[in-house]
Amino acid sequence: MLSIERLAFCYPRGKKKQTDSMLFDLQAKPGEVLSLIGPSGSGKSTLLGLIAGFHQPTSGIIQVAGREIQSLEPAERPVTIVFQEHNLFPHLDVFTNVALGVNPSLKLDAQQHAGINQTLDDLGLGDFGKSMPAELSGGQRQRVAIARALIRKHQILLLDEPFAALGPALRQEMIELLKAIVIEQQMIALLVSHQPSDALLASENTAFISKGRVISLLPTEQLLTESPLAEVNDYLGKS
Repeated sequence: MLSIERLAFCYPRGKKKQTDSMLFDLQAKPGEVLSLIGPSGSGKSTLLGLIAGFHQPTSGIIQVAGREIQSLEPAERPVTIVFQEHNLFPHLDVFTNVALGVNPSLKLDAQQHAGINQTLDDLGLGDFGKSMPAELSGGQRQRVAIARALIRKHQILLLDEPFAALGPALRQEMIELLKAIVIEQQMIALLVSHQPSDALLASENTAFISKGRVISLLPTEQLLTESPLAEVNDYLGKS
């Protein structure tokens, strides 16, 4: 279980943000892709940054499987994050880009080598180990980024608009793949998206974030079609 309790954060003075003061409460369970939606600047990416350790909360608790992690350094947390920009090294082939998730020194034993090849196979990239990022499609590059995240075997997978640059058919394919992996490996995934259709496809439950707060966490279809909250309806263009 991922449990976030009264996690407070405030941007330093001088940094102009739409939402300066934030306070988050959230829970997610293994095998779940929990979508996070809401207006730009509402705090979705900041929440991911707090979980990953890129921001330091002023107070509050982040628990993973009963262990508090909010005081740990980013490298010590059981967390991996995938961004919209896949952050692949253009001068390294696919295998090597993924191998960096196992050991930055690229010193791999036979078991690690086999594990990388298996992960590439699982993501439909088995024939692309020697390919360079520039030779791949956008969807394939994003699969490499996800493979690099998965190979780390962490409990929490954070995705910050990872499919934003993809067309509808490819987005659907990637989301279905993500769901299958999360269920199979019993990970917990938080997916930030500006597309309600992504949440509907990816998630049984969706959290709506507004002004640095999780103001609603409901079954996705209910949130998108029956919410009584003005903030949600304004965001969806229903008012």
